[in-house]
Amino acid sequence: MKSISILVPESSVMQAICDPQYLFSAVNNFLMTAGKPALFDVKLVGATREVKLTEGHFSVHADLLLEEVEQTDLVFIPALFGDMSAALAKNKALVPWIIKQHDQGAELASLCVGAFLLADTGLLDGKKCSTHWLHGNEFRRMFPQVELVDGRIVTEEDRIYSSGGANSYWNLLLHLVEKYTDRATAILAAKFFAIDIGRSSQSAFAIFQGQKAHGDEEIKQVQQHIEDNFTEKFTIDELADMVALGRRSFERRFKAATNNTVLEYIQRVKIEVAKRSLESGRKNVNEVMFDVGYGDAKAFRDVFKKVTGLTPIDYRNIYRNQQAA
Repeated sequence: MKSISILVPESSVMQAICDPQYLFSAVNNFLMTAGKPALFDVKLVGATREVKLTEGHFSVHADLLLEEVEQTDLVFIPALFGDMSAALAKNKALVPWIIKQHDQGAELASLCVGAFLLADTGLLDGKKCSTHWLHGNEFRRMFPQVELVDGRIVTEEDRIYSSGGANSYWNLLLHLVEKYTDRATAILAAKFFAIDIGRSSQSAFAIFQGQKAHGDEEIKQVQQHIEDNFTEKFTIDELADMVALGRRSFERRFKAATNNTVLEYIQRVKIEVAKRSLESGRKNVNEVMFDVGYGDAKAFRDVFKKVTGLTPIDYRNIYRNQQAA
C-alpha cells in the first residue's frame, strides 16, 4: 500500500487538494473493480485539524496532523493562492516536515504554484522545476538558485516532481498513476477524467509579458525599443550601441536581466504579437508573418512552433474555433 499525503496549506487552492484525492481514490476503485487490491492510502495532512480557504468561504478537514505522520511515500504540495510571499510566511511550519519526509525517502510533487512552497524548502536548489507560466518571472526572482523550465508540464529530478500551471497538474497526476500502476490504468483514468494524457507543454497557453521586474534601466530601455519596433530588423551591435555598452557586456546583462538571449527576446515579442493577431484577426498566416517582420515562411513557422509548441495554422484553428464557440 502506497501512503499518499496531500498537504493542506494555508492560502491554498481547494481544487488542488481535492483533485489528487479524487484521482487516487478513483484509481483504487478501478483496481478493486478489476479484482485487484486497492493500492493507495490517501490522507489529507495539515498543521491544524481544520484549514479555512478562500477567505473562510470553505474549510478542509485534515485527516492527520503533521506530527501524526511519521513517514509517507508521496507528498503532494497543492497550488497556493494570492500573494506568494504572504502564503509562504503562513506555511513556514510545513517546511521542516516536507524536508524530513524527503530525507526519509518520500517523493514530493508540487502542483502548479505549489512550486513556491516546494522551492522554499531549499530542496529544489540546483534542480529543474515547472510552475504556472504567469508566475515564472516572480518565481525566478524569489528562487534564482532553481532552474525554472519554461513551458514544461512535468519535471522530475531526485524524487521531486513539479507541474505546469492550473489544470496542467492533471498530467503530473496521471504520470504518477502510470508510475505506480501501469499504462492501462493511467489511460483509464485519463478517459474517466477526460484529460489529454499526451500533453507535455503549457507553452501554447503562455502569454509573454516581457521580463521587466529588474533594476537594469539600460536593458529596460532596449526591451522597450524592441517591443515598440518589433517589425524592424536590428543587430545586437546596434542595440548595444543604444545604451553605450560593448556587445559582450550587453549580451551578458540582457540575459541576466530577462532570462532570454537578445535573439530569444526579439523572437518572443514578435510571436506574441503574431499570436494575438491569429486569435482575433481575419488575416491569414502569411499576412501575420509579414506584419511581425518575417519574410521567410519556414523560419516563421519554426520559431512559432518553438515558442508555442504549435504551428501557426494549428494555433489559429484552436483559438479562433474557441472564440467562435
